Amino acid sequence: MDSEKAMASAPVTATSMTTQLTPFKYSNRVLLKTILDRSDGGLELVGERVLIGGWVKSSKEVMKQTPPPPLPAADHAPAREPDPKSDVSCVEILQSRIPFLRTIVKVLGGSSSNNTLRERIDAVLKPAPPSTAFLKVSDGSCPASLQVVVESSIVPPCQLLHTGTCVTVEGVLQQSVVKGKHVVELRVEKVLHIGTVDYSKYPLSKKRVPIEKLRECFHIRARTTTVGSVMRIRSALTFGAHTFCHNHGFISVQVPILTSTDCNGFSKKYKVTGLFDKADKKEEPKAIAEIEGVSLEAIKATAKEKSSLVEELKRTDSNKEALAAAVLDLRKTNELASQLEAREKAKLKTSQKVDNVKSSEGSFSSQTFLTVSGRLHLESYACSLGNVYSFGPRFRADKGESPKHVPEMLMFEIEMAFSQLEDVMNCADEFFKFLCKWVLENCPEDMKFVTERIDKNRVDRLQSVISSSFERISYAEALNVLNKVTDKKVETNLQWGAALTEEDLSHLSDEIYKKPVIVYNYPKEIKPFYVRLNDDGKTVAAFDMIVPKIGKLISGSQNEERTHILSTRIKDLGLPREQYEWYLDLRRHGTVKHSGFSLEFDLMVLFATGLTDVRDAIPFPRSYGKANY
Repeated sequence: MDSEKAMASAPVTATSMTTQLTPFKYSNRVLLKTILDRSDGGLELVGERVLIGGWVKSSKEVMKQTPPPPLPAADHAPAREPDPKSDVSCVEILQSRIPFLRTIVKVLGGSSSNNTLRERIDAVLKPAPPSTAFLKVSDGSCPASLQVVVESSIVPPCQLLHTGTCVTVEGVLQQSVVKGKHVVELRVEKVLHIGTVDYSKYPLSKKRVPIEKLRECFHIRARTTTVGSVMRIRSALTFGAHTFCHNHGFISVQVPILTSTDCNGFSKKYKVTGLFDKADKKEEPKAIAEIEGVSLEAIKATAKEKSSLVEELKRTDSNKEALAAAVLDLRKTNELASQLEAREKAKLKTSQKVDNVKSSEGSFSSQTFLTVSGRLHLESYACSLGNVYSFGPRFRADKGESPKHVPEMLMFEIEMAFSQLEDVMNCADEFFKFLCKWVLENCPEDMKFVTERIDKNRVDRLQSVISSSFERISYAEALNVLNKVTDKKVETNLQWGAALTEEDLSHLSDEIYKKPVIVYNYPKEIKPFYVRLNDDGKTVAAFDMIVPKIGKLISGSQNEERTHILSTRIKDLGLPREQYEWYLDLRRHGTVKHSGFSLEFDLMVLFATGLTDVRDAIPFPRSYGKANY
């Protein structure tokens, strides 16, 4: 306590006066990274008064030693009047003035002696022993946590100790008494806010939760150090990508998510429709509901048999009551058949509407999809503005599960006019290296955490990419190299025109060249229709960048600028020409050589962090059959 008083009364040094912390402009709190990310761990800020807010990551309570009780007075001590401030007089006053307390005292003490009564009252009203709560608080601005020290005289520790509790506190930064992980700690003087936690249902415990388990609570998992670091790295990469484009004069263009154009020509797409089966909302007749599963043909056959029975009864002039019953039965059967037939026609009509999406029923006048790629739309602006880029979600309706792909992923796409294949490969090379360098320079603390907890070689791998030259090989050369591989995991009898699998491409970068590889000049059959046809008539000017441990990260091409060749490609692939008339217009009116590429941004985050499943790199990933948020 003496040392604390001495520290509190010590004069403020010139250093501390020149290191005033600036609060966050829009909440008046100090971000923890401005304290903890300093080279000295915040030591120069000792003595500063700050207000911080965050969430408790872990905690402990340390009980203080209470002084021994005073010795009882000697028997020969002179009698004196009771001190009005003594415990007994307080109890007597309360007992005489608060009937409720007197009732409690009677229950607890009965008719015991005054000494026994006082002991029982002291046991009930005795305050909790003094203690100190040590909290590790994080506000999400950096991977480190600040140790916050709260005395029980300020707030009962039981309100603060649960993991996940949100606190806003004000106090003075002091050098940590215990040498170790924390250089400074915050001695709290005021607690301004406590956001309690339903601890029995809180999904994050004090112990580390497996990252697979965190996929069950996307809305809270960012409070963990691992996911928090990944999201900060993701944010830095986003800013870095925009910075690269800004530095090189690219113009940002937002491309549509809803499109009537199949950008690749052969991708699996999500179809958009505003139609709903209105018949499903109406209550079906009870008769139909009761015979669900019976075919219309069976009902018609039954009606035919009953019609024959009625005719027979009429010819034999039989019992009129039997004839009337048979006629009534036939009428009901015919009505049921008519209802079933009407329902079948309604289903067929609705199905046709969903396929054709009529403007009178749906939201659009033609088939509409969630976009697979924004490159075609981006290309139209490149042919007007020169160099453009776009950043947004792209969708693929693949049903399979993969650690590298989910139905919705972010793409960073670049398109350049007056640019050919060699130019765009150089741009992709420099763009990727820029992002690797950016994350190392702007996320040092998060990358340090990644190295300690996720992948110890991640920083070295990023630095190796920055300093190395990428291998560039043609598709034909890639076939020759792969066909010489003795590993049974790789197909070694690849023929010309075969699509290279993820395993084939990964083997090139992981095992053979052990660095990023660019494969170019693919057969025209396995690349989109818009890629420029090479002079050999067999290959197109497309490329893929393959990265170790990730696989294909960037895909790009020089696009076809010749109208007649593009028209032929559309026809040969059987694509609906009317969808691409606007695209052909770019060739009819001022055509120019142009090229571009798409970077799978979520896989870039995967490469930067060393994670192995893309669902852990996306804030709210969509996987097949799961879109719960």
